[in-house]
Amino acid sequence: MTFKTDGIIIREGATGEQDRIVTVLTRDRGVIKAFANGARNPKNKNVSSTGLLCYSDFLINKTQKGIYVIREAIAKEVFFSLRSDIVRLSLAQYFAELTYELSPREENSGEYLSLLLNSIYLLSQGKRNLRQIKAVLEMRMLSIAGYMPSIVACASCGSFESETMFFSTVTGELFCEECKPLEKTVKLPLGVVTAIRHICFSESGKIFSFSLPEERITLLSDVTEKYLRNITARRYKTLDFFNMMSD
Repeated sequence: MTFKTDGIIIREGATGEQDRIVTVLTRDRGVIKAFANGARNPKNKNVSSTGLLCYSDFLINKTQKGIYVIREAIAKEVFFSLRSDIVRLSLAQYFAELTYELSPREENSGEYLSLLLNSIYLLSQGKRNLRQIKAVLEMRMLSIAGYMPSIVACASCGSFESETMFFSTVTGELFCEECKPLEKTVKLPLGVVTAIRHICFSESGKIFSFSLPEERITLLSDVTEKYLRNITARRYKTLDFFNMMSD
């Protein structure tokens, strides 16, 4: 069976003398692993279109044994500018690693693909705060994957907002000042709470459209990161590297 789809390479590796084995987030079939024969040969037509973080149109064959083979790949965007900035590149690689962790297999993944592409595009442009892009991708992808935090109102009394609220990065619950539980929570100014709500509930084309002072963007990024680490129960080497390089 042969099919066409578009997608972005989120992992790549070598196999054989000149072949690649790649992991692709595709629009129609989620995350798939595929062989790109001869793609490490500089003269091969698929050499650039099957590289890490490349967004391409694919013609893919699925064998009777369920193995995917890329017959043709036409690059739509290769994000060359990221290669000149190790900090932005490391963040893009983290986005790819997180996408591999959270995206579905063998089902439509258009929302995941759009989120990843928009995030990497903003990284490549260099016009947005990196930690704002990071926070948006983390919280939105968690929400798409079914891990949206309970941030509509206080988990105890139902109050919509107070000047300061408290967020549990373990349970994903929000509390007002009067209902703050004894267990550890993160103190959040209302502007950061509003930003998290915006990321979770806005239309996909508007999720990056908010502004906060830099110190509050840092707080937002720290909160989304802690929540993500608790939900997924794992560490991300690419994230650790980005944090080390950007400090």
